[in-house]
Amino acid sequence: MRHGKKFNHLSRKKGHRRALMMNMACALIRHKRINTTLAKAKALRSYAEPLITRCKVDSTHNRRVVFSYLQDKEIITELFSTVSTAIGDRPGGYLRIIKTGARQGDAAEMAMIEFVDFNTTYKNVKGTKSSSKRKRTRRGGRNKSAATPAPAPIVSSDEEE
Repeated sequence: MRHGKKFNHLSRKKGHRRALMMNMACALIRHKRINTTLAKAKALRSYAEPLITRCKVDSTHNRRVVFSYLQDKEIITELFSTVSTAIGDRPGGYLRIIKTGARQGDAAEMAMIEFVDFNTTYKNVKGTKSSSKRKRTRRGGRNKSAATPAPAPIVSSDEEE
């Protein structure tokens, strides 16, 4: 029975699962996007997001804690420099999982996991939509800012006398 077991064991022993998550997290940080099964992507998200949160504060303690999970000095350097500047003030949700369909051989559900801040396609689409197009409402006529005041009446010289 699996009562109270909250994470996916991925049909592996603890050491194998830890090595798998370490290698997948390193590949994700190196390439910014990887393709894997949906179950592994969901497990990787819960493994990697706390590490990414740690990289916001560049201290020796945080570097050592993250190194104990990843075991790769080059990846740690990239995480604390490139990735930490890109995530900036984001309060969480650093990774996005996009389902890509079933695998041909065994029909396993596949997914692409990527960093949200490193995908420029989605940033540009959202930026142009919100800035160029405004939502319109149909609540009776023009709004107050668009309405122009009535011009002042022109007084001719004949009416003044």
